[in-house]
Amino acid sequence: QVQLVESGGGSVQAGGSLRLSCAASGRTFSRYQMGWFRQAPGKDRELVTTIRWIGGSTYYTDSVKGRFTVSRDNAKNTLYLQMNSLKPEDTAVYYCAACPAGLGCYVRGEYEYWGQGTQVTVSS
Repeated sequence: QVQLVESGGGSVQAGGSLRLSCAASGRTFSRYQMGWFRQAPGKDRELVTTIRWIGGSTYYTDSVKGRFTVSRDNAKNTLYLQMNSLKPEDTAVYYCAACPAGLGCYVRGEYEYWGQGTQVTVSS
């Protein structure tokens, strides 16, 4: 059974920073690409960023480029999302998810495993 557990969410003022973590367990993740999604109230869940466990190539959605940084620690099977210069529009529940590496991994339906989510609230 695969488990993804997020942590690090919270409340912060605009311009502040948070770092999210996602601890993965249950199997070898070298064949997976990992992603962070977010879902704001009343909106669809959107892809924020992805990273491959092997090689570390990344993708960011335009709205977070230059502010968010995704990384992973293979030895700890842990994924991170460093979020700087946070804006009120970044307020959402953030989810980490795992997608088989052979897929594009740009759409929600390609992700097999999901964490429970962690709330990020940015006040103006």
